[in-house]
Amino acid sequence: MNRQITLVKQPVLFIPHGAGPCFFMKWQPVSTWDKMAEFLTGISNRLPQRPKAILVISAHWQTPEFSITAGMQPELIYDYFGFPEHTYQLTYPAFGAPVLAKKISELLTDAGINNNQDRSRGFDHGMFIPLKLMFPEADIPVVQLSLRNDLNPKVHIATGKALASLRQEGVLIIGSGMSFHNMDGYNDATFTVPSERFDEWLTTTVAADQDERFAGLCDWKQAPYALDSHLLGAEEHLLPLMVAVGAAEGDKGHKVYSQQVLKTQLSAFQFG
Repeated sequence: MNRQITLVKQPVLFIPHGAGPCFFMKWQPVSTWDKMAEFLTGISNRLPQRPKAILVISAHWQTPEFSITAGMQPELIYDYFGFPEHTYQLTYPAFGAPVLAKKISELLTDAGINNNQDRSRGFDHGMFIPLKLMFPEADIPVVQLSLRNDLNPKVHIATGKALASLRQEGVLIIGSGMSFHNMDGYNDATFTVPSERFDEWLTTTVAADQDERFAGLCDWKQAPYALDSHLLGAEEHLLPLMVAVGAAEGDKGHKVYSQQVLKTQLSAFQFG
């Protein structure tokens, strides 16, 4: 007789996914991404149990209404440009999870949030680049959820809240973005202090009580150096954090990785 595994509530993560395929190519200096890669590689050891499935909210997919990958085996989308040829041959043959996609759609619909299931959409690099390090066997089914084009923090937090129950079913929810993402700021020392100050604000805010946390993130543009860290209208790399915070519900966030990369402070957060 097969023993039924009791599922354990999964945490929620907000992780940095680096720059394109940075972990799988030569970079100068060669150690630039090593600590981030080490952090991502070690995430599976932090979890209370192997996830039954993974839901990724990537900064690299925006749609008019929330969309959900619903194919059985989505292809990879190499949505980065100007990198070595071999990085366009990377593989990550994880299966999709159409049944989970349908449930996600139903949860969002029940919460009054319009959404679509997309059976032809592939996995973008905000998913497969970090997951190649986190779960290299590619043997856990994955679903991606898009951001909504308006990048409304309140709506994205509400979306996360609608999906929070999935954690009890063994689904690991991952927001994949960057805590600092201003392309003009990378490798510019004048952005080091602004990125540090914004990172300090983020760290304090995600650790606050639920109501204070939600209010602070809904008003993130008023944070110290917020618009130096994420250009207005191009804050898509911050928005996966909003979904993660919503899914966390009452679980407070704490910093699980932080490093200065390309002269800017980058961090990851875990809830639960």
